[in-house]
Amino acid sequence: MQDQPKTRPRVTLLPGHEKRARHGHPWIYSNEIQMDAAAKALPPGTLVTVVTADGTQIAAATFNPHTLIAARVLTREAGSHIHDEFVRRRLRRALDIRERLFPRPFYRLIHAEADGLPGLIVDRYGDVLVAQVNTAGMAMLWPSVLQALEGLLSPRAVVLRGDSPARTQEGLPLGVEVALGEVTGPVEIEENGGRFPVDVLGGQKTGWFFDQRDNRAWVARLASEQRVLDCYSYGGGFAVAAALGGATSVLALDRSEAALAAGADAAARSGVEAICSFKRAEVFAELEGRAQGGERWEVVVADPPAFVKSRKDLASGTRGYRKLARLSAQVTAPGGYLFIASCSHNVDLPLFSEQVARGLADAGRSGRILRTGGAGPDHPVHPLLPESAYLKSLTLALD
Repeated sequence: MQDQPKTRPRVTLLPGHEKRARHGHPWIYSNEIQMDAAAKALPPGTLVTVVTADGTQIAAATFNPHTLIAARVLTREAGSHIHDEFVRRRLRRALDIRERLFPRPFYRLIHAEADGLPGLIVDRYGDVLVAQVNTAGMAMLWPSVLQALEGLLSPRAVVLRGDSPARTQEGLPLGVEVALGEVTGPVEIEENGGRFPVDVLGGQKTGWFFDQRDNRAWVARLASEQRVLDCYSYGGGFAVAAALGGATSVLALDRSEAALAAGADAAARSGVEAICSFKRAEVFAELEGRAQGGERWEVVVADPPAFVKSRKDLASGTRGYRKLARLSAQVTAPGGYLFIASCSHNVDLPLFSEQVARGLADAGRSGRILRTGGAGPDHPVHPLLPESAYLKSLTLALD
């Protein structure tokens, strides 16, 4: 990749709109930029130098004139060359952190802005890497990313999951491809003592949710000699962890037959198939019926998909979390434990906590919060992007 800072196109901030960028915020919005004809004519993904109204260079960024987040900062050193070595250094730093944190090669390797590569997600499944390229700027840098991944890790295969809705907003095509090597079936990973098959070509996101690893281990600590209900089980991460933690029985619910099959496969691979059972169900309706039937579990896990995918869903989505908390509390035994989570980045922790509290009150239950959790350390948060701390969870001991 060739980049010449001296001849790189410039985008100019409007007078009085440079404070956030100067202080290191990685996003610059279109209404903060002089969107003149020259700026509007730049192809999506162009490398640019960001300058203030008085001409001071403050950052190098990728630029898309058609999106609300118009510029995504790569470095505050505007004179830096954005070349293959720049990308390799960012990847090397991220790899060093993960190798210090995790003894086995199963983790999120790159987490977008927090790892200095906005728009890029890379998950590591042993010798198979799965990437999401969600911005036009990262699409332009992808050849350098792929080269660096190959040089640093010598993967057997690299899968490019280009099926995120975010790509449509950036004007990028949708599709899934094997960018390097070959993938012929599920890839096995290890987590919390369990073994899980991951569909890297067709599973949700990149195929697995490493972000809940620590929370699954926490729930497993509560599960010894307990009956466990796992709602929205997906590939069985919580269910298998609970079984390995000594649960007497685990019932996992999900609406996806493929997810349930993967969970059952994971239970068998992990040697806990006799403890785990998997049932296809719509969770709200199933919980309603189980509560009315008087069924109770000592540990209940409610880890739903995002109820609030955009701001317009906020009212209905928050009501959904309140209802889920009520239904989950109704099937939690007296003296039992409820783990409930939200991965909606539009719902912050105070709002989520408020809805959970209201749901408990609706169920006529009381208790205490034992633990507030988030994503694991392989999902770092940019200091100036607190909204990127999308995952939040509460563990409650109910009376």
